[in-house]
Amino acid sequence: MYVVTNREVKEARPGEPLDLDVFGKQPNHAGPNELRIVRVERAGDDWVAHTLKDELLVREARALRDKWNLDINPSEIRHASLQVACDLYEQTQSTGRNLAVYVHGYNNDMRDVVETAERIERDHGVICVVFSWPANGGGPVSGTLAYRRDKKDARASMDALNRFFEKMQFFHEKLTAGMRETLREKAAERHPNNPDRTQALYTKLCSEQCATKLSLVCHSMGNYLLKYALRPGLGGARALLFDNVCLIAADANNAEHDTWVEALDVRNRVYVFINEEDFALKWSRRKPGEEQLPRLGHYIKNLIAANAFYVDVTRADGVGEAHGYFVGEVPAANPKLKQVFTAALNGGSPESVRDSVLEFTADLNVYRLLGS
Repeated sequence: MYVVTNREVKEARPGEPLDLDVFGKQPNHAGPNELRIVRVERAGDDWVAHTLKDELLVREARALRDKWNLDINPSEIRHASLQVACDLYEQTQSTGRNLAVYVHGYNNDMRDVVETAERIERDHGVICVVFSWPANGGGPVSGTLAYRRDKKDARASMDALNRFFEKMQFFHEKLTAGMRETLREKAAERHPNNPDRTQALYTKLCSEQCATKLSLVCHSMGNYLLKYALRPGLGGARALLFDNVCLIAADANNAEHDTWVEALDVRNRVYVFINEEDFALKWSRRKPGEEQLPRLGHYIKNLIAANAFYVDVTRADGVGEAHGYFVGEVPAANPKLKQVFTAALNGGSPESVRDSVLEFTADLNVYRLLGS
């Protein structure tokens, strides 16, 4: 999988594999807006990391332009992100899997992060891309100071997240346009003298090839980071990029959450998942200052964002006090919950399908699992 990060990244010789210690605990020494891409692979019980060179050769960029019919100048657009975007696009086309971007929460080291991303892929059948920010402290052991430090790092990372989204938007548009032009040429070659049949075939080919969905998954303090990335005047997070946005166990204030949630422009749904018994959010609420306010991810009052679909999993079997209930043991033991998350992370609408496992509670404006 690919990890996009504004952490410091240790340099290595080209082709030299490293372990997860390649990721530092501080922001990039060039500044918190600087992004690096690292390819991470499972190696038995451990992980191997490969740093990518900053720039492709012009001939490498030209080959990608020609392969994917991209409207780019290979002398100017040849950063590593071009190769990664093309590779991910090829993966979605060859496997038929959708793409999910995962933004993790606080007190996460890189092993936590990549193992959660691996579980997202395994549990929900998507290709996962990670955005990792310098979240190293916090939690009940290290206390208030470390928790506040992570919040500070999250705020400092908002421009980096926006830059990442802007890059994604750029390459998504280029790859989609290139694919459509290729299909248009293919249809014209098949029916060179029949415009109606050309258009019909082009439409059919597009419907078959444009099925990939793109979703954003923010967990815990990753939602706090997204909140700041959505501030007025910042563009990337406000772009129409994702089919679904899933705000899970959001460690952000419930109060006035509608002011930033409603800034999310999506093709399909914004889901807010809530567990009133979430142990981590109960703890974070005990911190001084704004952290004393109820957190969005564990409070079922004031659910007023006009574009949000709120899902309360509090009484769902197996959830209990879990904070990371979207992967691992909890959804494995609760097929209904797994069904909801798999649909949401794949750009679907679990509340709208026939035989939906969700029921709507109108007085609270929230969905719950049937029978919970």
